[in-house]
Amino acid sequence: LCSNNNPYASFGATLARDEEQNLWSTPHDVTHTEADDDRVLYNMIVVRNQLDKDSEEWQKLNYDIYTLRQTRKEVRSRWKHILEDLGFQKEADSLLSVTKLSIISDSQNMSKARDILLKLLEETNIFPTSWELSERYLFVVDRLIALDAADEFFKMASAVYPKRPGGDRADEGPRALQS
Repeated sequence: LCSNNNPYASFGATLARDEEQNLWSTPHDVTHTEADDDRVLYNMIVVRNQLDKDSEEWQKLNYDIYTLRQTRKEVRSRWKHILEDLGFQKEADSLLSVTKLSIISDSQNMSKARDILLKLLEETNIFPTSWELSERYLFVVDRLIALDAADEFFKMASAVYPKRPGGDRADEGPRALQS
């Protein structure tokens, strides 16, 4: 009855592991791109899973993993909010989706996309203070350039998530635009 040859024995564990490994896209998405920040998070998960759940190290790593995931969700939510405000309600999710199949639309756009992304980092609070730029958003900015919406996106991000003195986060950003 107990055989090590059962291909379905670890099916539940595989699903849970896939869920944690696929940190940006839909779970089990075969086109998922693994970037450097994905590897950092994945390594944290691997180390945490090797520790005793009652240990202080496990709790600290678990908190760090949770915090990183929440930060990623918050950044994605901010981008989506701006895209929707720019009129991309139906396209926002697909504009934010980056896969192995994603390409830069025009190699000449690469430096412009990088410049805009750096301006977003330096002049807005769309990214948290400690955020390290993700290649993922370079693809998104490239798409915005191709749609001739990158400058409008930057203006909207500056209005909704203005840089505050001292690096404070603009959590009330969406309300600032409405007032």
